[in-house]
Amino acid sequence: MASPGPFRVALTFDAEHPDRPARPGNDERLLDALAAAGVRATFFVQGRWAEAVPPTARRIAADGHLVGSHTFYHARLPLFSDDGLAIDVRDAQQAIIDHVGVDPRPWIRAPFGAGARDPGLLSRLGDLGYRHVGWDVAGDDWEPGKSVERLAEIVVNDTVLRGDGAVVLLHSWPDPTAGAVAAAATRLSAAGASFVTVDQLDDPTAGIPFDDTE
Repeated sequence: MASPGPFRVALTFDAEHPDRPARPGNDERLLDALAAAGVRATFFVQGRWAEAVPPTARRIAADGHLVGSHTFYHARLPLFSDDGLAIDVRDAQQAIIDHVGVDPRPWIRAPFGAGARDPGLLSRLGDLGYRHVGWDVAGDDWEPGKSVERLAEIVVNDTVLRGDGAVVLLHSWPDPTAGAVAAAATRLSAAGASFVTVDQLDDPTAGIPFDDTE
């Protein structure tokens, strides 16, 4: 691969309960792959998931990754009333503090990207202390039958095409993710990439998510 020159990449992972069958231990395999590659990433942690697997949740912060919120119930945010939204976001925040050991503010990612284009919803999240982080590259690692090689190819090609500041959306639970991340990290590094967390980008809220794609 010809190098496009130095560019920054933020690998981000939604850590949540699987909504499809997945092998046990995939979250830990992903953390192992990131550690082996020397990559710091950003994890958007579902509060209910953190409550269910506290040792794995706590390892995310212990390994040096940046932590944001992925809400508590992983429900589409536009379905909530204002009070319901506040309860869901605050419950997630407390669960993450209790089980991950860090405060996720100010970073949040709406499940499915639902509502992330709604200025009113973004304003309400802002009132709760959060900035929404979308994405520029979606690997769709949740799709049944996606291979490690195909996922790595998508991540590398689309990230290089996007260029500096690309935010890549992946998940912690699908079967091919850990292997694809290991391969993609090697290829992207060779192409000139450095891996950053979203707080190191100029405007990590600029990614345009596509609703209902996860």
